[in-house]
This record gives sequence, C-alpha cells and structure tokens, in this order.
Amino acid sequence: MSGILYGRVSQLMPRLSLTSGCRSVIDKVNFGGIRHSHWFASVLSLKSSVPLRAEPKKKKKVDPRRELVAKERLKKRLKKLEKIPPELIPIEDFITPAKCFDETRTRSAPKLSFEESERRALLLQEWSRYKHTQHHAEKAAIIEALKAQTQALEELKLESEELYKAAISPDATLFPFKREGPCYTPFIPNHEAPDGKYSDITRVYTQ
Repeated sequence: MSGILYGRVSQLMPRLSLTSGCRSVIDKVNFGGIRHSHWFASVLSLKSSVPLRAEPKKKKKVDPRRELVAKERLKKRLKKLEKIPPELIPIEDFITPAKCFDETRTRSAPKLSFEESERRALLLQEWSRYKHTQHHAEKAAIIEALKAQTQALEELKLESEELYKAAISPDATLFPFKREGPCYTPFIPNHEAPDGKYSDITRVYTQ
C-alpha cells in the first residue's frame, strides 16, 4: 500500500516542482507514518481490526404507576376477549381449494391412432376371455371339492357317529390366532416407544 502511494506521489513530484528538501520531508512524514501506522499492515503479517470497547447500557427507571396502568389495561383486554366466543379452528383437509372449482380446467382425452385403438380393443377382449375361463375353472374346482367333502362326511357317518359330529362342529380355537415366543431383548415394563424423527408442520392458531 505504501509503495503504491509512494509511486503515485513520485509521479506528481515533477509537476509540483518541489525542492529536494521538501521531498525528503514529505517522504519522512507521509510514508514513514503509513509504514508504521496500525491502519496499514504488511502483506505477510497478521491483520486485525482496531479494538472497540463499549459500556453496557444503563437500565431505565420504570415508574411503578405506569406498570400498574399497563397491567390494568391488559386485564381489561382479557375480560373483553373472554366475552367473545371462541372461534373454531378450521380443518384444512376438509376445505376444497379454490382451483378445483374452476370449470375451465378440463383435461381432454389423448387422441389415439386407429392401430392403437384396435390393439387395445383386442387386448381387452383377450383379457376378458382369460378371466372368464379362470372363473369357470375356479368354480368347477370348488364344486368338486364340495362333492368330495360331502362324500367323505357320508362315509365317516357310516363308520362313526361321534367322529361325524366332531367333524361338523365349528373349531372355536382356529381364530383368532395367537402366538407367543422368545424376544431378542427382554421386556421393559412401562416403556413408551419414541415416535421417531419427523418435522411438525401443524399450524398453531392463537385467539
């Protein structure tokens, strides 16, 4: 920085037509002060700002009468708010946005070519035939299973009446299914599981 200033002043020296003595005085006063000033530090040295010191602000004395007046005002406001009935908090999930009521927002069906429409029609027909045959196969399998079940029950009835009644009676222990087994960790009594990490975006309404 001092070198730049010295170069600028040395360029202006011939124009000012100063004597050699004046030039030496200017060099000693200006550039010596710049080099040893705390405002201009060397490039290789550490730089720091000037320390600034400030005193803590003095607390203002508050009149106790004004505090009482302010408290009375707050009490009056609270009484007025208590008289007003509380407003219901709106449920945003039940409010339909305004853009959904715009009738101009219509979505036109995509235009299909003749080949694509024929391909989709044939595919739909093939799918309906497949589901039709699947339904008939399942129906025939159920009918055969019922026939085999009735025949087995009739044969069981001829063999033993008690076994036949036991086979017809409903099994109450089949449902609900319960299972208890070993755990990886022992049970902790009165343990409340954490909810996990989540960002709460619920709006808070104040009245």
